[in-house]
Amino acid sequence: MLKFEHVYFHYRRERPVLKDISFSVQSGEFLSIVGGNGSGKSTLARLMNGLLLPRLGKVRLEERDTSNPDDIAPIRRQVGLVFQNPDDQFITTSVTDEIIFGLENIRVPREQIGDRIGEALQAVSMTEYAHAAPHELSGGQKQRAAIAAILAMRPRLMIFDEATSMLDPQGRAQIMNLMTELHRKGMTIVHITHHMDEVLAAGRVLLLDRGQLIFDGAPNEMFSTVSLEAYTLEKPFAVRLHERLQLSGTVTGDWKEAVRTQWPSN
Repeated sequence: MLKFEHVYFHYRRERPVLKDISFSVQSGEFLSIVGGNGSGKSTLARLMNGLLLPRLGKVRLEERDTSNPDDIAPIRRQVGLVFQNPDDQFITTSVTDEIIFGLENIRVPREQIGDRIGEALQAVSMTEYAHAAPHELSGGQKQRAAIAAILAMRPRLMIFDEATSMLDPQGRAQIMNLMTELHRKGMTIVHITHHMDEVLAAGRVLLLDRGQLIFDGAPNEMFSTVSLEAYTLEKPFAVRLHERLQLSGTVTGDWKEAVRTQWPSN
């Protein structure tokens, strides 16, 4: 579906951000991308839908190429990008107007707009906030409204670029549940995150470090074979707990006592 072919990118020539990146995203996949600060994750996201163009190499969505000006608009209709800060995506004064703005930009017939607004708001559980102003919403509600504006355009692939990083635990859980539900319905999901526990929802994970692709495979394989501490990352709590229980030989025994032993309360 989406393919990176030996992609290089820099903002300043002497400081490469991505170096020889090659991978594919398959239709219907749930892919997580992780890495420390400065690893190139957000740059990778912007290359996916043509907000940035490779210095060398190709980014293709099936037969379309982001380097071809004629292909950019069709690619962006099919590849939606949700930013870290939802305020960066709002340019109108209400949730409904935000959705309408996107639909008008891709020339959706006016008679279809009402149905698309309703479907998108229902998908993110924001129907009651249809006419709310962005400043009236919580962080999680803003992010769901931003997602609704993209869903209304009916993309085939959605990229979430650190979309949960500014949210509290409840807001994070809501967005992760939404991603999982969209994937269940057939949406291709690319989730860029520094919350390692969120990687457990994915079927595949890419690990970036200083612009290079270090790992590409299943999350459980990464957690068991890669020294994440070397990349300033930490295994999810559930994985660490499972490993501790296995080492103590109590996976099938008194696991509550094992938890108390490994993580005593103060």
